[in-house]
Amino acid sequence: MDLTYTVKRSSKRKKLTITVERNRSVVVHAPESISEEKIRAIVESKQQWIYEKIRHPQKYDKLPHPPGKELVNGESALYLGRHYRIEITTSDPEEVRFEQRFFIPAYFSSERKKVLQNWYIERAKEKILPRAKKFADNLGVTFVNAKIADNRYRWGSCTTKDNINFNWRLIKAPMYVIDYVIVHELAHLMEMNHTARFWSIVRAQSPKMDKAKQWLLENGQMLEEDI
Repeated sequence: MDLTYTVKRSSKRKKLTITVERNRSVVVHAPESISEEKIRAIVESKQQWIYEKIRHPQKYDKLPHPPGKELVNGESALYLGRHYRIEITTSDPEEVRFEQRFFIPAYFSSERKKVLQNWYIERAKEKILPRAKKFADNLGVTFVNAKIADNRYRWGSCTTKDNINFNWRLIKAPMYVIDYVIVHELAHLMEMNHTARFWSIVRAQSPKMDKAKQWLLENGQMLEEDI
């Protein structure tokens, strides 16, 4: 079998699951007790499904970053699903301001992208984490910790220790897309695999689920650009 995969074991995991990340890497999440031979047999039995996932149009090897795109006057940056104009300013030398456009201090010069990224991360903490608590209450589930992470190839994750993580780049997406990702991860606290019950749970809390999935399919790579 000419298929490379990574195995991640956990003592708390009871079932084996396989995920295909957006960079086409295959990850097997397995209980500690299962043998390598058993894992290999299961992966071989799922080859067709794995290759279908790998060929999915949302998977890719490298991001097609626009050449030469910089944080300069007249450019734009994405926030909550909309593009806003960037203005380089000398009036606020210490922080990014957002007032229906981005005012970015000229003082930061070559660090402007990092400064804007930090701004995105803070907004993600402010907007995404409270909504995670709200949806958890709606679903009647509890998580141990929720945090904003820098994970280029996953929008969110739910760990075996009941921690949930969200990619800071999500703050560039419309709120209904953010809500879908939040609910998707929280639903894993109730149903580990993507069963019919799982999708019913997600759809009940995220009625725009299909629209959100389509938006991510069409715009996911755009979210992962530097700005």
